[in-house]
Amino acid sequence: MRYREIVEGIFIDRPNRFIAHVDIEGVVNTVHVKNTGRCKELLIPKTPVRLEVSDNPNRKTLYDLVAVYKKNFGWINMDSQAPNKVVKEWLETKDYDYIKPEYKYGDSRIDFYMRKGNQEYLMEVKGCTLEIDGIGYFPDAPTTRGIKHLRELIKAKRAGYECAIAFVIQMEGINEVRPNIDTHPEFGVALQEAKEAGVKILYLTCKVGRDTLEIIN
Repeated sequence: MRYREIVEGIFIDRPNRFIAHVDIEGVVNTVHVKNTGRCKELLIPKTPVRLEVSDNPNRKTLYDLVAVYKKNFGWINMDSQAPNKVVKEWLETKDYDYIKPEYKYGDSRIDFYMRKGNQEYLMEVKGCTLEIDGIGYFPDAPTTRGIKHLRELIKAKRAGYECAIAFVIQMEGINEVRPNIDTHPEFGVALQEAKEAGVKILYLTCKVGRDTLEIIN
């Protein structure tokens, strides 16, 4: 996945979950934040950030904040739309006969439906941007939607689908994602139930470039 055009700046503050103020070459700009999560451990004043330049000159904000530099760690892609994009590219390198994003199953929309011969597959995708002591954690905020999707995958597995939840690790050097039970213990319970039901848990490691994100496993 490649961004159209990237510039770098210095994060100032975040008035709400949708926008931030960023210093770009000495000019304070209001930018769109492509992640509505808390990201408090990432968006710290004076932190370097990367922004994609919008191709719409009539938009209120001309930049999208897509990555942040974490001190003593490295660059983290925090674009919440990126995981599904890179997973789609990754799935297209596999030998599925058919791939459909945003597949309606039960009361949910599951991120991907795949088919290979007579076997059907469902995959839900979650992006991981939270790192603590060399381990990735999800979620960084309570997610009732995430639990709902796990329940649907359990039902689908019992109905004969091969099911997986894929954690896209949007940073380098992290190979594992654990449930953030301090923030949302119920998600940890649901993830364990899904695992016991036969839902596969995938940890997709990534290479984070200046203007790219790529799954490398």
